[in-house]
Amino acid sequence: MLQSGLVKYLRDGKGFEGTLIVAAVLYLLVFAAFPLIYTVVMSFQEVDMFTLGTLVRPFAGLTNYTDLFHRPEFAPIVWNTMIFVTLSIAFQLTIGFALALFFLQDFPGSTYVRGLFLAGWILPALVVGAVWRWIFAGDFGVLNYALQSLGLIDGQIYWLSDPAYALYSVIIANIWLGIPFNMILLSVGLAGIPGDVYEAAEMDGANVIQRFLTITLPMMGPTLGAVVALGVIFTLQQFDLVAALTQGGPANASNVAQYWSWQMSFQTYEISGGATVATMMIALVIVVAVIYVRSVQREQSF
Repeated sequence: MLQSGLVKYLRDGKGFEGTLIVAAVLYLLVFAAFPLIYTVVMSFQEVDMFTLGTLVRPFAGLTNYTDLFHRPEFAPIVWNTMIFVTLSIAFQLTIGFALALFFLQDFPGSTYVRGLFLAGWILPALVVGAVWRWIFAGDFGVLNYALQSLGLIDGQIYWLSDPAYALYSVIIANIWLGIPFNMILLSVGLAGIPGDVYEAAEMDGANVIQRFLTITLPMMGPTLGAVVALGVIFTLQQFDLVAALTQGGPANASNVAQYWSWQMSFQTYEISGGATVATMMIALVIVVAVIYVRSVQREQSF
């Protein structure tokens, strides 16, 4: 009786579905929830190389946070992170939106050209960083050669070792890496706008700019919000480009929070400090996600 019921349960597919759900939940608990909770807990403890392998560690309360705020490098790195995220999102969104509108037009070879843009996005960030490191090289880089050929500069610019240019060089590479992602998401949103709305506006005498401001932007609001939210989250996680290009240097000129957390944890072995920085970034990501979800719910209620 029990065996026949089990066979029927599996034949109906319920057993397989249940197994998949349990496997997915276990995966999230082991590889997502546990590391997150473990990191947050470590930010309230005194953890170093000697106590890392133990389960009982001294409780530090908010000491790790107050110590972090008083570090001389805290303010410059926070400022670098804000510039890194703001400029990356602004240019990725703007250029991605322009490309999405461009590829919305029907012209020969549009599919292949769009595929070329996506080819750069699927490359690992470390590979992209290696390519841009060659482009930004001070002595033999392509960028310096192009600028000198155009007569825009007289001598060599050391983009990755000059404090005035290092951070912006990483930002340029990150913008290039994120443009295809923004373009494909915005293309999906544009494809969902009914064509007859544009036709009606055109018959009423609206020009291209008026149609963009009165139709495209308002109807793309939820999509733009999603792209910005995801962009902030992904940019805050961008570690590989910084590691491949500047390693946060020179003198923290291009250092950002995500790389600083790694430095404290695995270079100077200030594990509590690294966990504290990571916890603050987790809190920021949660705030961004909550703001986005509430904005979407508010729009749907109207």
